[in-house]
Amino acid sequence: MRKVDRYPVEGPNALWQVYTTVSRIKSVRNFIFIQLARYCPILPLKNWIYRRVLGMKVGEHTAFALMVMVDVFFPERISVGNNTIIGYNTTILTHEYLIKEYRLGHVSIGSHVMIGANTTILPGVTIGDHAVVAAGSVVHKDVPAYAFVGGNPMREIKRKDIVMPSDYDESARNLLN
Repeated sequence: MRKVDRYPVEGPNALWQVYTTVSRIKSVRNFIFIQLARYCPILPLKNWIYRRVLGMKVGEHTAFALMVMVDVFFPERISVGNNTIIGYNTTILTHEYLIKEYRLGHVSIGSHVMIGANTTILPGVTIGDHAVVAAGSVVHKDVPAYAFVGGNPMREIKRKDIVMPSDYDESARNLLN
C-alpha cells in the first residue's frame, strides 16, 4: 500500500479546489521552472533548478532525461539518491486529486536506480537502491532494492540478492555499490 495522507473535501471535486491546497504563485513559478528543466540539456543546471528552486532532494550525478515531468504542486516531496537515471518523459507525482478527497505522499528514489522511459511514479512510493524499473511502467507500490520491475500493473520480474563476504575490504565493497 502506498504511504499517502488523505484529505477529504466538501463540494466540487478536489481538483476544482486545488488553490485552497497550494498557492497560485507557487504553482505558476513551479510550472515555469519545471518546463525550463524539462527541455534543458545541461544536467548540472537542471539539477540546480530541482534543488534550489523546487526544493527537491537530488543526489550527486543524478540524471533527469529530457521531458521528465515532476510534480507541479509539491515537488519538494521528491527525493532522488546519487547516480540515478530518470528516463525520458517519466512523470513523478506526489499528489492525487480525486472526487471526494486529495492525497499527498512523498516519493523516494534510491541511489544507482534506473527508471526507464515513459514511466509514471505515483505518490507515496519508495524505490530502493540499485532497482531497475522497465520503460512504460506504472509504479503503484514500493520497489525493493536490487529488484527489476515492470509493467502496468507493475510486478517484480527479478531480484538480485547481493551477499558481501565479511573478508572483502572497503574498496571492494565500493566497487560493487
